[in-house]
Amino acid sequence: MADVVVSSRCERLNGNENSMKTDEKCMNSLGESVTINPNVSIMFTDDPVLEIGDHYLVRRSDETWLPAEIIQMRLNDQEGLHEYYVHYDGYNRRLDEWVSKDRFDLTETVKGVEQKNRDPQNDSGEKPDRKITRNQKRKHDEINHIQKTYAEMDPTTAALEKEHEAITKVKYVDKIQVGKYEIDAWYFSPFPDEYGRQPKLFICEYCLKYMRLEKTYRYHQGECTWRQPPGKEIYRKGTLSVYEADGKDHKVYCQNLCLLAKLFLDHKTLYFDVEPFMFYVLCEVDKHGAHLVGYFSKEKESPDGNNVACILTLPPYQRKGYGKFLIAFSYELSKIDGMVGSPEKPLSDLGKLSYRSYWSYVLLEILRDFRGTLSIKDLSQMTSITQTDIVTTLQSLNLVKYWKGQHVICVTPKLVEEHLKSAQYKRPRLTVDTSCLRWAPPRKIPKAKK
Repeated sequence: MADVVVSSRCERLNGNENSMKTDEKCMNSLGESVTINPNVSIMFTDDPVLEIGDHYLVRRSDETWLPAEIIQMRLNDQEGLHEYYVHYDGYNRRLDEWVSKDRFDLTETVKGVEQKNRDPQNDSGEKPDRKITRNQKRKHDEINHIQKTYAEMDPTTAALEKEHEAITKVKYVDKIQVGKYEIDAWYFSPFPDEYGRQPKLFICEYCLKYMRLEKTYRYHQGECTWRQPPGKEIYRKGTLSVYEADGKDHKVYCQNLCLLAKLFLDHKTLYFDVEPFMFYVLCEVDKHGAHLVGYFSKEKESPDGNNVACILTLPPYQRKGYGKFLIAFSYELSKIDGMVGSPEKPLSDLGKLSYRSYWSYVLLEILRDFRGTLSIKDLSQMTSITQTDIVTTLQSLNLVKYWKGQHVICVTPKLVEEHLKSAQYKRPRLTVDTSCLRWAPPRKIPKAKK
């Protein structure tokens, strides 16, 4: 049973006789007489409180137990209980979450997690002698969201990662309401203080205004006149639509879009300086309006040759082909612009999977149908994918070798067909119909000679 903490001045002990008239006698659990003023505020707690920095086994929503570190704590005013923000050791910070005390195993050491998660039917006590390749380990880590340790990073990357983690360590916004979807947040986002500490935010799916209270949100829904993103519609096919918004012309909308995106992207630093960027917003259109699905942004002038600065598909629309559609759309713009491009690094773990799958499919399709001699440079010019991205993708498919100082594509029709039959490299569900694309690259103003 929770302890009762009385948070008030003891007026009677301070000599205030009037307080005696409102005091009441009661018995505590030990049978002792206790005087309580009924006007004081009473707060229920789940003491003893666990300490920040402690490690425990914690039960996740899928009923597995993982070792975790307590990063932060807070008092849930509605429940009157402490909640703890935990990071699961060795896992991506997207899985960090606020949990109540009943999800901690306070009786078992962290070392017991292996025994707790082990399947007794498959436990033979023998270690598998099959070694995995570096390529297989990379794929396993990407799929299972295994995070690199600082020791595995170069010193500069490790220092930047430590600084980034210190700033964004705790995610206070647990959920957001966008249209008909309530979505769990994955990461910290720098909303202003009065909003950034709210467990739940309400966001208009049309203008992206964010609000703390549901009643404010409901009122705004009735008053908001927006039914689509700002800017120009540059693509429409069926119910899919893409809008191009200039960060300079639509600053507040683009800033709100970046704050929303940061809830689902770990390494994202663009929040408020949106003027140098163009935003391409993907929507599903129905009779009510254009509903936000995802977006990507790109620099108007990228010194590194990036054709995407940030890319996101909102969680309710993931695994439906929208991510690869956005990737393909960015490359179609690059082709029209006559440029070769690559996404800005680092990519998220999900971003790596999507891009690697897209690159693989595009290259395999070309190699399957092509007859004759083909170079890495030729592939780059045909696809607008950089030569570096092409080489790393073909290496992951075991289709390129380094011979006599240069990369050589080693392809057999059988090997290409085997890859294309794999579910990982199958044809995307959504493709860009270039006949529905209405876009021209912006005119480049020549720089004045000094």
